[in-house]
Amino acid sequence: MSGQSLTDRITAAQHSVTGSAVSKTVCKATTHEVMGPKKKHLDYLIQCTNEMNVNIPQLADSLFERTTNSSWVVVFKSLITTHHLMVYGNERFIQYLASRNTLFNLSNFLDKSGLQGYDMSTFIRRYSRYLNDKAVSYRQVAFDFTKVKRGADGVMRTMNTEKLLKTVPIIQNQMDALLDFNVNSNELTNGVINAAFMLLFKDAIRLFAAYNEGIINLLEKYFDMKKNQCKEGLDIYKKFLTRMTRISEFLKVAEQVGIDRGDIPDLSQAPSSLLDALEQHLASLEGKKIKDSTAASRATTLSNAVSSLASTGLSLTKVDEREKQAALEEEQARLKALKEQRLKELAKKPHTSLTTAASPVSTAAGSIMTTPAIDIFSTPSSSNSTSKLPNDLLDLQPTFHPSVHPISTGPQVGGTWGGFDELGGLLKPTVTSQNQNLLIAKLPPNKLVSDDLDSSLANLVGNLGIGNGTTKNDVNWTQPGEKKLTGGSNWQPKVAPTTAWNAPTINGMHFPQYAPPVMAYPATTPTGMMGYGMPTQVGGVPVMTQPTLIYSQPIMRPPNPFGPVSGAQIQFM
Repeated sequence: MSGQSLTDRITAAQHSVTGSAVSKTVCKATTHEVMGPKKKHLDYLIQCTNEMNVNIPQLADSLFERTTNSSWVVVFKSLITTHHLMVYGNERFIQYLASRNTLFNLSNFLDKSGLQGYDMSTFIRRYSRYLNDKAVSYRQVAFDFTKVKRGADGVMRTMNTEKLLKTVPIIQNQMDALLDFNVNSNELTNGVINAAFMLLFKDAIRLFAAYNEGIINLLEKYFDMKKNQCKEGLDIYKKFLTRMTRISEFLKVAEQVGIDRGDIPDLSQAPSSLLDALEQHLASLEGKKIKDSTAASRATTLSNAVSSLASTGLSLTKVDEREKQAALEEEQARLKALKEQRLKELAKKPHTSLTTAASPVSTAAGSIMTTPAIDIFSTPSSSNSTSKLPNDLLDLQPTFHPSVHPISTGPQVGGTWGGFDELGGLLKPTVTSQNQNLLIAKLPPNKLVSDDLDSSLANLVGNLGIGNGTTKNDVNWTQPGEKKLTGGSNWQPKVAPTTAWNAPTINGMHFPQYAPPVMAYPATTPTGMMGYGMPTQVGGVPVMTQPTLIYSQPIMRPPNPFGPVSGAQIQFM
């Protein structure tokens, strides 16, 4: 069977729809292809264990779910993927596995689909047992024996006697589960079991290195132990010798399947005289008769044994360091290849200059055409000197005087306040020219408009022609748009002078009841609208009256100047 099955493709598609990239990668790493999990999928899952936003229980559950498959290929590859993450993934992955009560329940697994299924099912049961013991060992000691610090100041060499006698048996149980895989070179016939064997081989070297250092520490403390401790220590050492023989056979199989001889450590046996010395020391503590032996001979025997075990540990360390160096070189080669590929991609791209269509400088036919740039902060200029276009509201003249009388020219309404143009736009305040002052000086005295509000209202009553029922319609009036007040930095509101009110006389009629009440101007900057009187004719030229500010008073509201006063009636002629 080769290639991804239809079931694999459907499962991957289901995970793609649900948006679970982790489950999809687990599915791709454990397909029905008779080959080990692909490196790219394993690397992605390793990266997932290092990401804090990845749900580790969900990742583990996805792997456990794949072990429920009936195909030996899928189940075996699920175990291999789990083992790979336990060794190379973040430690929190194995921490989660150790916190579970049960892991892989495959002690009765059997694939009856073919002869190869029967053979591989045996190794699946053994392999799952080792992974279970590996997680249990982590739960008992809170660290992974294959990742502990080694050397003279390592974890196992510096452990006290009581803890050492409890820890070494845990290593022995894990080592027994690993060696129980018990595979021969002629049984490594496919890529799946070969991938599992390589992981077991690396674990065996690192696990035995920790085991060896524990034994060295035990021997150094043996002759200072109590009787019960010596008894436990002697039993541990005897089991160690047995496991050393088994690990030697395991390494021979590794050599037969093509693993480099330099990657296989040399195991040095301790002298047999050491075992006799240990037994005699225990017998002496129990009160039994023993052969006479001096302390010097005992020390010599112990020293020779420790030296032999230390050389074994050094060989194991060299193998481990060589593997790390090979992994580092492989990673550097990969980064170099990626860098070269990136440089090739950049070299293929054409060198294009950054140009924009709105650039003020353009090159055409070998000549440079310059286009003046638009200054968005400049004030627009006007072709008509008598009319000013809207300017920046903050660009006001510091010598602005609101008491100058304006003149209206054409349909545009102008004045000291600037007024509004045909579209209702606010015009810039201007200072009345000398010609305008001369024109105003020529006006009849009765046509001049006072600077106070009362005179403006009286003039408005006269222009409306109240009393004869007629209004002046000789000028077309267009209502201006929204009016806004502006002022310079030195502008101050003009205070209305206190003048005596003279009742207006229109067409020979006297209107004393239309005198409006006097209103006080606000003390702060005025807010309100600007009112204009009806234009009047002076020598055939329409002249706009003084603009009047109408202030909004929330407290004092003037009465309607045009409404009837109680107790008085107007007689129209």
